[in-house]
Amino acid sequence: MSIDGPSIVIESVPLREVAEALGHTRPFVETCAADLSDVLSGVHNVDRITARAGSVLAEPRQSIRAYWLVLDGEIRADRPEPDGSLTAVGFARAGEGFGEAPLLTGKPYSPFVIVAVQDSLLIRFTEQDFWTLMATCPEARKVVLADAALRLQTYQVEALHREKLISLGTLAAGLMHELHNPGSAAKRAASQLRENLMRLQQLSLRSSSKPKTPAQLECMRSMLEQTMHGCHAPAVSSLEQSDAEEAMAAWLASAGVENAFTIAPALVGIGLRQEELGCAKEAFEAASFSDTLNWLEALVSSVSLVCAIEESIGRISDLAMAVKKFAYDERSPDKTIDVNDSLQSTLTILGHKLRIKQISVEKRFDAAPSTIHTRGSALSQVWTNLIDNAVDASPANAQIEIATWTEPGWLAVSITDHGTGIPAEVRPHIFEAFFTTKPQGSGTGLGLEIVHRIVTQKFGGAIAVESEPGSTKFTVRLPFAGNCSSGTCPA
Repeated sequence: MSIDGPSIVIESVPLREVAEALGHTRPFVETCAADLSDVLSGVHNVDRITARAGSVLAEPRQSIRAYWLVLDGEIRADRPEPDGSLTAVGFARAGEGFGEAPLLTGKPYSPFVIVAVQDSLLIRFTEQDFWTLMATCPEARKVVLADAALRLQTYQVEALHREKLISLGTLAAGLMHELHNPGSAAKRAASQLRENLMRLQQLSLRSSSKPKTPAQLECMRSMLEQTMHGCHAPAVSSLEQSDAEEAMAAWLASAGVENAFTIAPALVGIGLRQEELGCAKEAFEAASFSDTLNWLEALVSSVSLVCAIEESIGRISDLAMAVKKFAYDERSPDKTIDVNDSLQSTLTILGHKLRIKQISVEKRFDAAPSTIHTRGSALSQVWTNLIDNAVDASPANAQIEIATWTEPGWLAVSITDHGTGIPAEVRPHIFEAFFTTKPQGSGTGLGLEIVHRIVTQKFGGAIAVESEPGSTKFTVRLPFAGNCSSGTCPA
């Protein structure tokens, strides 16, 4: 006899001594007690265990492989959770057995905590004796196999339910993560739009006090048409944009326009050129020309803000549609996506974060062509997460480089920041869900997992990271031919 702590007593007893009690259990209910010793002639001794309520009979991953039969009392199996709590997954009451599943499936241990709910009496067969039982007692074998099948089926149903809950939680957390940026951008743009409209009203009232000639009215009409033509000019490289803004500011300043260097970026951003403003310089006197250009900039800026709100709401709508498609397992329709424009739109959405940290963006849009044909969707989520992470990693007054280029069969995009870098030991885990190096409350750990899933699964592409102190570069490669599931991906 051995005693395992103050609450468990283990005795090795001859099988014949407990044969009558075993005859009342499900595996042996059809076997006479007198015949049990003959049927199990290869089994000589078994363990008789007395356990008080609350006793732990087995720990998770413990290598005790045995088959148990409950003669009296009640036993519970608990699954340890990541937060340290326990979830009850099954019970064994008087006459029932447990422990057959790990033996039949070849697992070296059980993942559960086995606890006595009540004062209990049990019989324990060793692994060798269990196989003797299975080989020599058909009635017991049928019961054990039926119990194992039911137990495994119940566990699979419960595991599937848990996976659905985890997927739902991941989806909900990811959705909140993705809704934050466009929601904040729309709110901020609406606030700036209110200020712009007030400024526009003041300039309009000042301008309306002076009668306009037909030439002036025609010029204003022409500029209005250009302003309302679209939300953005075609995407250009940082150097081209910077040169255009500098030239516009110098031209406005030479003409005596107030706030020349402030309003130049907005005018260039909508695609206006100096020659298209020439009519205003010729038709208006100096003071009126300055008011007219500031009025035009206020209008242009307002249109851009409306476009930003439209883009943000469109992003939210796309996310809602993505959730619907996720729920109904729909396939995205064929579409052509301009990657350069997609990057430019994302920079617009995240412009406030760049301005707060005074981060400049060096763009090198060399991809030609810059469009891909795909069934995938949500490409903007990839750029949002990568650029947002680059901003977070960058120190104030730093620079981020965004480049596009083509390779045989592929369109490539790289986003580089100059932060502290990603440690080598962390790099293998960055695409795992809920893994984050950001301070608690600052990151969900979902951004890069979402990026990896979209690039590889939706677009059939690839993503790589290179990092060292002072430089981290993410490179995304997207196949021109679309998702690889069609078998048309480039080699």
